[in-house]
Amino acid sequence: MSDLNSLLEPGMFVRNPARPDWGIGQVQSNIGGKVTVNFQNEGKLVIDGRKVELMPVYDM
Repeated sequence: MSDLNSLLEPGMFVRNPARPDWGIGQVQSNIGGKVTVNFQNEGKLVIDGRKVELMPVYDM
């Protein structure tokens, strides 16, 4: 797993490639490898950045 999640900052938009049904999410916080994201279709979730690589979304 790469360390791209460490670059995520609050306000950025992301997708979870393993769960496209969640839609686009907005990063709420990124502390100690735990990324809190508010997804369109799934709500607010805490993602373990060591296990799930979130993909930044730039083209909205």
